[in-house]
Amino acid sequence: MGYPVGKVAALSGVTVRTLHHYDELGLLSPSGRTAAGYRSYSDDDLDRLQRVLFYRELGFGLETIAKVIDDPAVDAMEHLRRQRELLAERIGELTRMAETVERVIAAKEAGAALTAEERFEVFGEFREPDGYAEEAVRRWGDTPHWRAATLPRSKQDWIEAEKLREDWVRRLLAVFDSGAPADGREAMDLAEEHRRMLAEFMGDCDLATHRELARLYATEPVQLGFLVREPDQRPGLGEYIRDAVHANAERFTG
Repeated sequence: MGYPVGKVAALSGVTVRTLHHYDELGLLSPSGRTAAGYRSYSDDDLDRLQRVLFYRELGFGLETIAKVIDDPAVDAMEHLRRQRELLAERIGELTRMAETVERVIAAKEAGAALTAEERFEVFGEFREPDGYAEEAVRRWGDTPHWRAATLPRSKQDWIEAEKLREDWVRRLLAVFDSGAPADGREAMDLAEEHRRMLAEFMGDCDLATHRELARLYATEPVQLGFLVREPDQRPGLGEYIRDAVHANAERFTG
């Protein structure tokens, strides 16, 4: 049975012009012609078109597609198996993309739990940097800690969380300003308290994870700013927190 080019275009969802282009490239030439000289496609031609469109959908260039489907070592069943494998890979990629988008949405929703007025009331002038939610998802989105995190949702929850942070920072600065060493008892106790505070919304914060997070306080000002607001920061404070956290981990692990 032969199919005219218009029918093939309707069945496949591509334009007649595209089919003519494939013919000119030798990628898909119709097997026959009608008595009037028009293109006529066979069932085998439609199978080939299906393979062309499949590989094109996956982003293959037309030259690459021609080499793949003309490979004499690959029969029709092998093409189907290859398509199944590629589809499974694409499904995995799309699933991971969807999960990432969901995590970004969750991060933004958590940040948008307060109105602008409420955010000012709770956090004052402090604002999360633009794009931070996306960066946080890129860095931690696949970790079990991120998936288990339960950030404050209501205004009162945020107020209580901010009070805890402010009280902890006040006591940290008192120890830091006194000249007490980062591996001293007071600093290590504050580090352990900080770890337990993180565990409240992370679900868990083991010593290794705490050390990794604390390293960021010494290397990334943005991360330090979330814990200690800029007006309260001191030179070397990020390194002090990091060292106290490391010392605290060592006293538990030996």
